[in-house]
Amino acid sequence: MTVIHAGDFGALLRGWRERRRLSQLELSARADVSTRHLSFVETGRSKPTREMVDRLSTHLDIPLRERNQLLLTAGFAPAHPERAMNAPELRSVSSAFRRILDAHAPYPALVLDRWWDIVDRNSATDVLLEGCAPHLLEPPVNAVRLSLHPEGLAPRIRNLDQWRTHLIGQVRARADRTGDDRLLRLAEEAAAYPGDDVGRPAATDVVIALELEIAGQPLRFFSMSAAVESALDITVDELRIESFYPADDTTARILRL
Repeated sequence: MTVIHAGDFGALLRGWRERRRLSQLELSARADVSTRHLSFVETGRSKPTREMVDRLSTHLDIPLRERNQLLLTAGFAPAHPERAMNAPELRSVSSAFRRILDAHAPYPALVLDRWWDIVDRNSATDVLLEGCAPHLLEPPVNAVRLSLHPEGLAPRIRNLDQWRTHLIGQVRARADRTGDDRLLRLAEEAAAYPGDDVGRPAATDVVIALELEIAGQPLRFFSMSAAVESALDITVDELRIESFYPADDTTARILRL
């Protein structure tokens, strides 16, 4: 667990600015703050107001979990709660997610958290889990680990190297955006599983498909991700619905049987 100290704000802010590859001049122009004042804030010579912390966080596209961390280092109380999925305040969101999952059948769909742990799923995902080792299905079930582990889906993924490269790339990109060490560890774990990195997809490909063999039948899926863009709660902010669609007519026909 990271210990947060008041007074670390300037260094933390500078880290986020550099992560976003922005100069002080660029950030100050976007946030309508003088470059001189921004420099003083980063060096600790000036203390930011709560409104400035919020404004800088917005222009740096900092996730809600990390915005709370910034507020704490600046000496302010966190602004964004992190509620359980069964909390009364989240009932409308969790119900909406459930309706989307159910309506997506007979195609697979999952609700994933920031770390690709499966929060909820529809019954159509059962076919994907057949043959996976029991230890990979013990909660919390991680979709990246389940997909790429040699005792998970990996032996049935016909284009494993391509899918592996795509999935690990997504984890690394999110780790880079959030600065989350847990995501970095997940990417390192997944990269250590058997498989090779591959180059760019063929010029004729329009999506990277998950090519999966189930009961001797080759199925091809592409996925789309959806999120609540207006979230103020950390749990809601970090949830994603991953919906899989048939990438060819054969897959669509088999899943409708």
